[in-house]
Amino acid sequence: MGKLLALALLGILAALVGERLLAFRHRIGASRELKVKRLPNCHLIKGIEFGSEDIDILPNGLAFISSGLKYPGLQSFAPDKRGEILLMDLNEENPRPVELRISRGFDLASFNPHGISLYIDEDDTVYLFVVNHPQIKTTVELFKFMEDDNSLVHLKTIKHELLSSVNDIVAVGPDSFYATNDYYFTEANLKTLEMFLGLTWTNIVYYSPKEVREVAGGLYSANGINISPDGKYVYVADIMDHSIHVFEKHANLSLSRLKVFQSDTLIDNISVDPYTGDIWVGCHPNGMKLIFYDPENLPGSEVLRIQDILSEKPTVTQVYIDDGSLIQGSSSAAVYNGHLLIGTVFHRALHCVLDSSSGKGQSNVS
Repeated sequence: MGKLLALALLGILAALVGERLLAFRHRIGASRELKVKRLPNCHLIKGIEFGSEDIDILPNGLAFISSGLKYPGLQSFAPDKRGEILLMDLNEENPRPVELRISRGFDLASFNPHGISLYIDEDDTVYLFVVNHPQIKTTVELFKFMEDDNSLVHLKTIKHELLSSVNDIVAVGPDSFYATNDYYFTEANLKTLEMFLGLTWTNIVYYSPKEVREVAGGLYSANGINISPDGKYVYVADIMDHSIHVFEKHANLSLSRLKVFQSDTLIDNISVDPYTGDIWVGCHPNGMKLIFYDPENLPGSEVLRIQDILSEKPTVTQVYIDDGSLIQGSSSAAVYNGHLLIGTVFHRALHCVLDSSSGKGQSNVS
């Protein structure tokens, strides 16, 4: 009798593990086949070799790029190289990235930048918020951008127990922001277990010097975050659910979920066109290849443009897709005045000049 019970329990356990394995494979996009769709006027950006994880662009065309991310479980081509913030002026005829100099006193040696966000105050002062992972921990670094000499003045380091595993950030004031925690656990093996079990334990946190609180939860893996041009809605990518959650932002800065937009790809960072409100996202069409990196079987890249996300039937356009032969592991896509920048977790970056049709994803394959 005891043996029969043990066998029954073993069978139940095996069935549960099998079900979790199938669900996990679906969430990380293990089986999707890619059909390459490139744009005609694109080139790899010289000077970006080790990642361009997040991109944010000022209204004047200055693009800020976080580069050199080292993150547990993900590939790095330069594990001993510190991270940096790069600047590109998209108004130049041949824009090239330059590293922004950071003021003395900041610990550059352990700088490991992840998500970034820009904020412009009423005096036109530009603040840059950077998610940082020194020694694989999490802080948020606040800088002031000095355009006269292309430098960053470090203002403060933000730490809080509710900001334990931050992925991305969107600024809503000169010292306040929403942040996504992509895991509940902070230890690498426990993060993997959390992802495998499909636990909806990740959340969104609001931070200001006066208060810090959770404003939304129930996501598998909260990732990219951004805000609508009118400031009324907050968009959050749940990368393991292949979705974007749309929240309404209230006067007290709380959030209420309005809808969930589903896709068939792993959505990473979110960029919003400030003029049209269109959402541009860098995606991972096959996350298995990203997590289990194999130089003989490279992770692909995908860019989507989502129009009218608040409507019953948003328009979704696949603007770009690559099988990894040109660009690997796209994590961000941002537009400015006919320019499209595509960033990656650990690889290079792509600069495309769009025509009137390619913005709709209808250009020819190069």
